[in-house]
Amino acid sequence: MRSSTCAGPNRREFLRFGSVAVAGLGAGVSPFSLKAGQLPSKTTNDPAVIFIWLPGGPPHQDTFDMKPDAPAEFRGDFRPIKTNVPGIDICEHMPALAKCADKYSIVRSIAHTFADHGGGHKKFLTGRDPLQPAGFVNDYPMAGSMATKLLGGMHNGLPNYVNIVDGGRQDIDTFSFGSAYLGHSTHPFTLAGDPSDLAFGVKNLSVLAGSESKIADRRTLLNAFDRPMPHDTTGIARGMDTSRDRAFHLMTSAAAKDAFDHRKEDPKVRDRYGDHRYGQRCLMARRLVEAGVQWVTVVLENATPRGGEMIKDGTYNWDSHAVNCDIFKDTKHKLGYFDRAISALLEDLYDRGLDKRVQVVVTGEFGRTPRIEYDKATGRPGRDHWPQAMSLLVSGGGAKMGQVIGSTTSKAETPKDRPMTPNHLWATVFKHLKVDYKNASFPGEGGRPMPMLTDGEPIAELV
Repeated sequence: MRSSTCAGPNRREFLRFGSVAVAGLGAGVSPFSLKAGQLPSKTTNDPAVIFIWLPGGPPHQDTFDMKPDAPAEFRGDFRPIKTNVPGIDICEHMPALAKCADKYSIVRSIAHTFADHGGGHKKFLTGRDPLQPAGFVNDYPMAGSMATKLLGGMHNGLPNYVNIVDGGRQDIDTFSFGSAYLGHSTHPFTLAGDPSDLAFGVKNLSVLAGSESKIADRRTLLNAFDRPMPHDTTGIARGMDTSRDRAFHLMTSAAAKDAFDHRKEDPKVRDRYGDHRYGQRCLMARRLVEAGVQWVTVVLENATPRGGEMIKDGTYNWDSHAVNCDIFKDTKHKLGYFDRAISALLEDLYDRGLDKRVQVVVTGEFGRTPRIEYDKATGRPGRDHWPQAMSLLVSGGGAKMGQVIGSTTSKAETPKDRPMTPNHLWATVFKHLKVDYKNASFPGEGGRPMPMLTDGEPIAELV
């Protein structure tokens, strides 16, 4: 009898080694779903979303929901300034956004009950109460995976779901971006690193010199071994199949090479966004949706100049506890980058006539405590987690802009009118994407049908 150590590779092993061969042509390509029997769309007119994620939770009362008449221990150090829309005030450290308030709306009354970062991420991003209040591994799929499952995995030769993050932050569970029972095939194509860095590049979007004639042969060989695996309950093998398909599409797509190359932009446009990771990441998002990608997630955390370090008394993301940072020094610093990048993105989308097709959402997982706390050792001010109130920004999608939707109490503690949950946001986003979220469901664990959302209606002012 032949020893098992000498047996030929089974299909799973072949795919593993086959994927190594493909990696020589398209490494780093994470799994992504493709619509069976459909060719990639050749139009760029489908609706799209740019989802800007601010992990840690930005302070709503120090940005978009200021309370200048509240007692000093609540209102903080910043002051409001008027915007170009009468009656709407925002933080003084966002002057560029103040000049384009007619191009976005502020939602001030979304809230939930999960105060831990893990629970807050999972609740906000999936629209469901997580089974555990901590940890970042999803029990339910992130909204981007749900939308992409229905929209399809490729568009115009490009991945239809892209995630842009800092280097070292690309793990799918870092921000609860996991797809749970939808499987690996609906994970985003992830770009990690600082796109303002001169050494930054999207790897493996071209064929190795001399191997062009071998691509078709390799794909035929791999397809010959492509048959169902009845014992694959994890979806990993299926994810590898779609990863392989996407690698071939990306390697042979001129559109992909062009869309990912943000250095092709006019230097004046690049400068408009800011020569830093916030700005260049937002510029890449605009290029991708313009090329036809329907969902781009942009994660904005560490705010530093190219090659620079965090400021003293600053913190990496938006988690502005007193023990982590001086909230007012840190937030002022971050808002300088944030203000330039987001205002440039919104104005650029409008200038290019993309505002109706593209909807921009800017949010974190929750807000911060109304009352300022102080670190006993350093005396630094900060604010703790506060899911009971938060502010988010929505732009485009063909809706009326220059609005404030909902409000909070006098100390920014809880919604005062128009109380909503994250599901109201997702219903709004899905409606914009023309996804039939009310009638769509997916087989969950054990095959039980799982609806996209369990509740929530689109925000009427934004549809």
